[in-house]
Amino acid sequence: MSTLLHRLGRYAFARPWHVIGVWLALIAVVAGILAVNPPKVSNEMRINGTPAQQVIDQLAERMPEASGGQGLIAFAAPAGTRIDDPAHRDAVLAAVDAIAHSDHVLDPNEIARAELAKGPAGPTLAASAAIAQAQVHAPAPENAPKPMLVDGRPVPGVVVSADGAAALYQFSFDKQTAELPTGTIEHTVDAARDALGQNGIEVLPSASMLQMPEIIGVGEVIGVMVAALVLVITLGSLVAAGLPLVTALTAVAIGVGGTFLFSHLVNMQSMTAVLALMLGLAVGIDYAMFIVNRQRRLILDRGLSAADAAARAIGTAGSAVVFAGTTVVIALVALTVVGISLLTPMALAAAATVVVAVASAITLLPALLGLVGERICSAKARDEAAASDSDTGNHRFASAWVGAVLRHRVPVAIAGVVVTGLLALPALNMSLGLPDGGSYNEGTPQRASYDLVGEHYGAGFNGPLVVIAEPAASGALTTADLVDTYNDLRRMPGVESVSLGTVSDTADTAVFSVVPTAGPTDDATAQLVRDIRAHAGPLSELRDVDLGVTGVTAMGIDTTDRLAEAIPLYIAVVVGLSLLVLLVVFRSIAVPVKATVGFLLSVIATFGATTALFQWGWFQQFIGLSATGPILSLLPIIVIGVLYGLAMDYEVFLVSSMKEAHVHGHRGDDAVTHGFAQASRVVAAAAVIMMAVFAGFVFNADPMIKQMGFALAFGVLIDAFVVRMTVVPAVMSMLGDRAWWLPRRLAGFLPDLDIEGDKLNRRLARNAGEDAPVRV
Repeated sequence: MSTLLHRLGRYAFARPWHVIGVWLALIAVVAGILAVNPPKVSNEMRINGTPAQQVIDQLAERMPEASGGQGLIAFAAPAGTRIDDPAHRDAVLAAVDAIAHSDHVLDPNEIARAELAKGPAGPTLAASAAIAQAQVHAPAPENAPKPMLVDGRPVPGVVVSADGAAALYQFSFDKQTAELPTGTIEHTVDAARDALGQNGIEVLPSASMLQMPEIIGVGEVIGVMVAALVLVITLGSLVAAGLPLVTALTAVAIGVGGTFLFSHLVNMQSMTAVLALMLGLAVGIDYAMFIVNRQRRLILDRGLSAADAAARAIGTAGSAVVFAGTTVVIALVALTVVGISLLTPMALAAAATVVVAVASAITLLPALLGLVGERICSAKARDEAAASDSDTGNHRFASAWVGAVLRHRVPVAIAGVVVTGLLALPALNMSLGLPDGGSYNEGTPQRASYDLVGEHYGAGFNGPLVVIAEPAASGALTTADLVDTYNDLRRMPGVESVSLGTVSDTADTAVFSVVPTAGPTDDATAQLVRDIRAHAGPLSELRDVDLGVTGVTAMGIDTTDRLAEAIPLYIAVVVGLSLLVLLVVFRSIAVPVKATVGFLLSVIATFGATTALFQWGWFQQFIGLSATGPILSLLPIIVIGVLYGLAMDYEVFLVSSMKEAHVHGHRGDDAVTHGFAQASRVVAAAAVIMMAVFAGFVFNADPMIKQMGFALAFGVLIDAFVVRMTVVPAVMSMLGDRAWWLPRRLAGFLPDLDIEGDKLNRRLARNAGEDAPVRV
């Protein structure tokens, strides 16, 4: 491997424009295709096989008009006034009319007129009349919301809070919200605002009307700027620092852009681009920095030419990059085996971007180094290197740190485990779900709508359930079946109110809206969904009708349950495959096991910190948060995959340096010290860069991206500085030379990949007529 990469690096360095031309051509092709055929990106959270998704698909087939996404807009009256005062009422009606006539919105009045045209015998009208009769005997409580009336007749879809402070308009789109054309929801909300005029009434769309999150914002740009600063400090020059940024941005342009080329063939969720962008930037910068740093050390410490140093850096550090990238790709691709359609494009897009980042680091980077030539190291840096002891002068802090760790190796290892264990404690109470309006910061429209509805209507109105009734056997639902269903649903514990939406023309499907008493992410709401599906409690006698539950809230519950079931299988697959890769790379039993145990410490600490911050609200003021809520259902499985790959990156960078020292004659603690001193600076810089890139996403307005950015940034912090740079050298010291033990039969069976470059150095030494291999 190292010999092949050495040849590749030498070729790219000698013929830079050949290689650069290929990369520029790829960028041009991707950009040209995207310009002609813009990408199609959605927020659809579709997970096939879940009960809620099955109901949506069933509705799309039987009643397309009832299968669209839910819209919910709140109108808040100015302080001290009522929303149903004549002037305010007329303004709200004008806004409702503007919404109803917006593109892709189903007009409730037209639907009502269509039902009236069927006559009193129409299934919906007949059932509604029977239900109204039943309500006479069980009137709604005095504090319940009431329909907005015009000339004594209710306005379809509009309810006024009992205190008159707000009105709520519930409507439907003709497609699921995520499938609507870009800008549809903004235009709908703007139409309502324009119709209201300047009368002080607020228009507050709910969080269910989500838009594609802003992928690139100020926080992300600042993250890249911090990464650039770290590169300058680590590599010592603007020229050297600029090269990793160029290769990383090139990899992102081709990786993420290439992913978008397939957005018309497969459903491309907006989080797909976010994850690919996060990883592409982070690993692209880190991998290139690792190689540039190795080249500079070969020039400054060993006196090699820029050409020879670049080729050797690609052969040695490039080998570590290839296998570090391989572990990341394995962790991502393994997401496809859990059978969750939502994650497959996300995982493959991120994995493809990492592959492009690796290819960029071992081909484009040496080509750029060829253009830079000897300028990669300034005259000042060469003079300082010549005047210092290269084995100690450049690594004083690292040598002092690892020396202290090795002197107290047992207490240090125990302390690392205790710290991660304490951080993990909040994870015992981690609650998973999909973000709702309460997950947004104060001051955002989604949060304002959520708080308004919760205060004046009740928490359940923020997440009504869509309940589908159908006959248990073939045939049609009778009016009696519908009335019984309505009454039994209303008596269910945890139900605030029930209303009949519509009944199909053949009366084989009816749609009810059920408002829970608890909020969308409350455990009581999840239990209500399960009880309705199981015909529990008052529904136990309803034998002639089958019930299904869907809607945003039910979809979130099903998504959480499905992902929780998939996590054990995923961990088994990714850990098993990665253990095999690390076994081959390090030719050791102990190192892969130690690396995996370290990852487990990192990931449980990450889950604990994320729970404390986003669910419990601890220390939120330090990063400008003002919202609590459940942890994103997707987060654990994504963090496990991404963090495992990145943890193995640091393991490969750090421990391969220790193995290199061992191969070149250092033994025991001496090998650990020498290897740590050589690699720790670049590992620390790589971790800071990763943290800066990920942390930039913490300031994104979307709570899903916010949580993902924090979890990955914190995970890198713990894994790099607590586990890899503290616990790992302590454990390696305890193991001594036994760390590299491998059964003889297994050693003969496994390929020798020469990741430390020993065979490459021997060949180069022979070719140069040297008596001893050059240490790198």
